[in-house]
Amino acid sequence: MGTLEGHLLPGICLLLFSLHYSVMVSLALLRGQRFLKPPLTPKEKRGHRWWQLVPVEGMMKVAISLTGIITEFFYPPGVNRMMMVDWEDPRRPFVFYDNWYHVTMYGFFTLSGVVDIVSRACQAQQNVKLERAAEALAFCVLVLLMACHLENKGTLEVRTHLLFVAPTFLVTLVLTIEVWVPDQPTLWVLKAWMGLVLSTWMLQLCVLMYVPPSGQPWRAENPGDLAFLLIFFCWHLGFGAIVLAAVYGLCSLWHHRISSWREVPRAKYQLCPRSYSSEELEKLGTEAVLQDGGI
Repeated sequence: MGTLEGHLLPGICLLLFSLHYSVMVSLALLRGQRFLKPPLTPKEKRGHRWWQLVPVEGMMKVAISLTGIITEFFYPPGVNRMMMVDWEDPRRPFVFYDNWYHVTMYGFFTLSGVVDIVSRACQAQQNVKLERAAEALAFCVLVLLMACHLENKGTLEVRTHLLFVAPTFLVTLVLTIEVWVPDQPTLWVLKAWMGLVLSTWMLQLCVLMYVPPSGQPWRAENPGDLAFLLIFFCWHLGFGAIVLAAVYGLCSLWHHRISSWREVPRAKYQLCPRSYSSEELEKLGTEAVLQDGGI
């Protein structure tokens, strides 16, 4: 993950998940749903085809996390970072610890995806609490790893990762609360907002550390450069709120449009059947005039 590509992969995936979750939250609020995702019916009442049983979200977690693990160990092609201890050195030092940090993080998200699949596809009844607990555990591990990841880092990386830990901790806190107090709309909105901030700040790290717009690297020894990190993070807080409001607005337009179509089914044009006789057509015309008030 210590490359541009390594930060882009989780950043883009987190952004897509956050946008998807924001749409779900917006529609749930507009519809007045009690549950964000209604519990699944028992397994025997669902279809028997595999794509009707396997959850897409769980499969995405597993696929993305396994891709991250493979790239940490074997990217670029020709390298192998699976070794944890250098046995040839008499001191037996640990090696590739940064990669093992990231692999551990991806491993717990893989576990969360596997729990989703087992709960929804293999068990007779979905275990929602177990799914939430596994996801909360994955984010809790992410917070711990990011906090320890600050060791032996430059000032710039320490500041950026500390700001990354803040929204991650809030997401972890919300997920932990939802294990015991689920389906609270306030927590839905907070989690969606912090998820957007988390993902956009991850993409901001790519810009700060690898492709600065000025073409010059950020100077960690310059107080001005470090001061702007907090300013940028505050902008991300506002940008996340704006994106969430925009998603809610678009979902509101879509929801009201669909509702209007369902409430007025006669508003659609219909072809006139050719089998009617002239008397029947005249009768239909008279009824339509009377319904319209004789106009």
